[in-house]
Amino acid sequence: MKTLHLADEAATQALGRQLAASLRLGDAICLTGPLGAGKSTLARALIRALTSPDEEVPSPTFTLVQFYETPAFPLAHFDLYRLTDPDEAYEIGLDEALDGGVALIEWPQRLEGRLPPNRLDIDIALDGGARRAVLTAHGSFEGRPLEF
Repeated sequence: MKTLHLADEAATQALGRQLAASLRLGDAICLTGPLGAGKSTLARALIRALTSPDEEVPSPTFTLVQFYETPAFPLAHFDLYRLTDPDEAYEIGLDEALDGGVALIEWPQRLEGRLPPNRLDIDIALDGGARRAVLTAHGSFEGRPLEF
């Protein structure tokens, strides 16, 4: 477990870019935190680091998932906020996204414990005017050197 203090939006974006460089096929990044904590900011920075700086990255709140092609692997960005049943995530392609690429998952608590085994959990909390991110590695992320 590692705790990072993110002073501003730029620090949150920098974390997203740094995480992008560490991803491998089959990985999942799971982002939790209250509305407005910076989950989407981190996700956009990570996606743009893997695609292009001007990539259009809409929030998948209403579509539930957005797909991106990167030079290394396909990336699926899930926003599970509106899910009513964990099975819905698998119906819209979570398993397939992990089998052939990488998944970035906002609101993973909607999976009710059915989380991918190879994942990095990032819990973002508002801490005064800044943010605090707690990173917890699972599966293939354990022992992986992550530079921040």
